[in-house]
Amino acid sequence: MAITQDFATYIAGLPRVLAGAAVLFRDTEGRVLLVEPNYRPGWALPGGTVESDDGETPRQGARRETAEEIGLDVTPGRLLAVDWVHGTGRPPLVAYLYDGGVLTADDLGSIRLQEEELLSWRLVPRAELADHLDGALGRRVQVALDVLADDTGAAELENGHRVGLTPLGKRPRHE
Repeated sequence: MAITQDFATYIAGLPRVLAGAAVLFRDTEGRVLLVEPNYRPGWALPGGTVESDDGETPRQGARRETAEEIGLDVTPGRLLAVDWVHGTGRPPLVAYLYDGGVLTADDLGSIRLQEEELLSWRLVPRAELADHLDGALGRRVQVALDVLADDTGAAELENGHRVGLTPLGKRPRHE
């Protein structure tokens, strides 16, 4: 016998997932733009939580957060990576990472930090990113830089690690 429930009860019982979106900016030397939040230790990319209650998409959230945090209203470029990050004391996060392109000296000169959330910003060479970005975020940025360098499609990640890669022309094995 099938158990029926109303749609609202069904939806309320589904797992919750957070969505975040960020933009990867580089300068003409290939250094990555990082921001220093004042509400937690470490560094991050410009971006933040997608406001799904307002119907915001990840791409729209990335643009809004970038404009709010660093004062650059830039339409995000192509999707570089989607990362499923398991939660520790919070629901899982689906993190979208978009290409912000290469910033000119004029662009960099027009950066204005959102003082309510950020302490500073800096440009970091790829070789030094691990010193500034921990865990899944650090791995996500490295993979995104590979995607840009190889001109490949967006990467699927779990906790910053690539998944779903198979040699061309071969189907994944199901075990």
